[in-house]
Amino acid sequence: MRSFQRLDAKTPEQLRSMRAAGLVVAEALEQVQAAAAAGVTPVELDRLAEATIRAAGAEPSFLGYQGYPASICVSVGDVVVHGIPGSTPLREGDIVSVDCGAVLDGWHGDAAITFPIGEVDDAAAHLIEATRASLWAGIVAMARGQRVGDIGVAVEAAVEAAGGNLGVLRDYVGHGIGRAMHTDPDVPNFATRTAGPKLRPGATLAIEPMVVEGKFDTVVDPDDWTVRTADGGRAAHWEHTVARTETGICVLTAKDAGAAGLAPHNLIPTPL
Repeated sequence: MRSFQRLDAKTPEQLRSMRAAGLVVAEALEQVQAAAAAGVTPVELDRLAEATIRAAGAEPSFLGYQGYPASICVSVGDVVVHGIPGSTPLREGDIVSVDCGAVLDGWHGDAAITFPIGEVDDAAAHLIEATRASLWAGIVAMARGQRVGDIGVAVEAAVEAAGGNLGVLRDYVGHGIGRAMHTDPDVPNFATRTAGPKLRPGATLAIEPMVVEGKFDTVVDPDDWTVRTADGGRAAHWEHTVARTETGICVLTAKDAGAAGLAPHNLIPTPL
């Protein structure tokens, strides 16, 4: 993490605008997960997500971004991130990560979930849950920590505590977010040499652990987007856009503002 990176603060009104964008993302992901099943293609899920986003008066953040050809990323099995939705049907036993972004009134929301298709083996279920838990550990660190680097320390510690030969991806990290989908600062999911910018009220970050079975080395497909594990291990990806306020934390891309995920940590989301 570069120490000179900035962390811009948003006003309460701007945070409310980001919350509106975040709720669009939450609805799109909810619709996609409900529709995902064996035999359904990622392209069909992409069309559903785009329709849901546009029906809310928003636009897909991903579509056309640096040439990306779809509204969501659908990453299956050993694909970690940036899977371009294709026509190969999902199968029973797959694990699927869906990353979604929406822009509403000039403000972005960005979130990702990982879920199984039907019954999966114990290792896959553990991977999904360990990654989800590490996301919430990072969110709690944003609420209670002093600097951005505290988030990565918490995420990595949660993955290590979960056990099961899991690796935290190094090549791709979280990011600041606001009027642009990607802004300073980087938000690594592991401990770094520098602590990064100071966390302060008005900060908005996209925290997104990417965890894999085995080694965390990756390769990129010839399409220049699809990122896979080098050793074929499966991957999971969870993400939320989160705001730190004067009085606490609000998970902008969770319909309940993060209440369920924060409750085990004795935290209550702050209203905007």
